[in-house]
Amino acid sequence: MDKKVTIVGAGNVGATAAQRVFDKGFADVVLVDIVDGLAAGKALDMLESGPVIGSDASVIGTQDYELTAGSDVVVITSGIARKPGMSRDDLLLTNMKIISSVVSEVAPRSPEAIILVVTNPLDAMAQKALEVSNFKKEKVVGMAGILDTARFSAFLSEELNVSVESIEAYVLGGHGDTMVPVVGSTTIGGISVSELIDKDRLEEIVQRTRDGGAEIVNLLKTGSAFYAPSAAIVQMVESIIFDKKQILPCTALLEGEYGINGLFVGVPVKLGASGIEEIIEFSLTASELEALKASAASVEELVKIMESNS
Repeated sequence: MDKKVTIVGAGNVGATAAQRVFDKGFADVVLVDIVDGLAAGKALDMLESGPVIGSDASVIGTQDYELTAGSDVVVITSGIARKPGMSRDDLLLTNMKIISSVVSEVAPRSPEAIILVVTNPLDAMAQKALEVSNFKKEKVVGMAGILDTARFSAFLSEELNVSVESIEAYVLGGHGDTMVPVVGSTTIGGISVSELIDKDRLEEIVQRTRDGGAEIVNLLKTGSAFYAPSAAIVQMVESIIFDKKQILPCTALLEGEYGINGLFVGVPVKLGASGIEEIIEFSLTASELEALKASAASVEELVKIMESNS
């Protein structure tokens, strides 16, 4: 293989993303985790599935960052989940240290890589990754909007009993309570969703989208989502590796777009081999733009906390 994807963090999200990339066979995979044997064991299990699924890709599990050198894409999923009694600031500062450590290891070894951040709170972690890596802004991108949009589309598909392929939707903004499902431009087979679902029911679906992660956590009791997040990661990885230039909702550094400056926020981007090739600005209603700016303000709060604790 002439393409290499490193995934840092061999938990459910990272390991499932590694499996999906290996199954598709378009790149060699390096899975990294600090827990002794965890990445190596999962990677060996994946490798042994190769003859069954027909994948000739390599997959290696390791604690050694040297094996990540020369990666085309580095996906960072490592970090802790918020635990009972833990404040948002505690989570932020703990994962900030983890992201800083990981990026300081991978960036010098893969200076041409695109860094794809998945760790929460995602928008703030992407900001930290850019700072530590000293990469160009186009080469650091966060995964959230694809996942949130997928949830929104799945719920609309269920509601209307139509194929997900007939739904055109975007969820923008920060990954969390302030995300912005863009109802005004959501269409089903070219028809505005507001013509097909009444306002109150549509608002319920929007709220369920915002609560999508929490709904799964409440059902699982001891874990969080990983099938949909890993699928979203791989869509981004493929768009980069194959230079597809797909328009995808991703977390990107804005410098004036949508009236937001100096913050990572979820917006539509053109994603290709060089990373974020263009930030797409499309028309939002006044209320949607206001909500997007409020979402950015929430990200800014987290960034200020990080700055004061750096």
